[in-house]
Amino acid sequence: MTSPDAGDLRTRCELLRSLHRPGAPLLLPNAWDVASARAVVAAGYPVVATTSWGVAATLGHEDHAHAPADEMLGAAARIAADVEVPVTVDAEAGYDMDPADFVEVLRGGGLAGCNLEDTDHATGGLRDSDEQAVWLRGVREAASASDFGLVVNARVDVFFEPWLAGDEDQAALIPEAVRRANAYLDAGADCVYPIVLWERHALQRFIADVPGAVNAVAVPQAPSLEELAELGVARVSWGPALFRETMACFEDRLASLRG
Repeated sequence: MTSPDAGDLRTRCELLRSLHRPGAPLLLPNAWDVASARAVVAAGYPVVATTSWGVAATLGHEDHAHAPADEMLGAAARIAADVEVPVTVDAEAGYDMDPADFVEVLRGGGLAGCNLEDTDHATGGLRDSDEQAVWLRGVREAASASDFGLVVNARVDVFFEPWLAGDEDQAALIPEAVRRANAYLDAGADCVYPIVLWERHALQRFIADVPGAVNAVAVPQAPSLEELAELGVARVSWGPALFRETMACFEDRLASLRG
């Protein structure tokens, strides 16, 4: 397996960017290794996205930056070398890498896009949005300097911890989410990802206040795909859901072997 050459990578980046269409969202059932990526392509999906949770688990690590960057990005590069569609990597918070070094690893690995979250895994809180915007701008400038059309999906994590705690008052967090999203778009992100923002009216308000492509996640509480399209979502991800479902099925099958 070899990584896409420069011309092929340019084509993959252009295709990935063009598929972010509000109202006709790009569907990304996230893969975690070459076998699952092949299945995504065989099912007719035009792009492979990775899930950091699933990739980390297959490598024997926990999610949230506990896995070494070279292992995580290397796994994504192996996928990109195996499939003939764009691959976008869930790169967590960028693994504390310098923007130029980070971009060079992605380019060398044939990766057309990346997710970059604004969680600070060292503290468990959110990064300062100004600092995150500076880092994202560095990524965009480094990519542009090397004529690399990297598609950056900037995650906005303000809803994540409240969602885990069962707080469903998402409307109250919209102003901060919009502020962060617009800062990241201004810094050069192509798409913003308010992860686990699922409440219909709150999501509608977010989309109305953000002049850029929006990624929604298909959590069980979220509107249907048809409704997400009607709201103007440009991209839908499944995150670790398919990995977890696959492992649950495997565990059930293992238990059944005992009779």
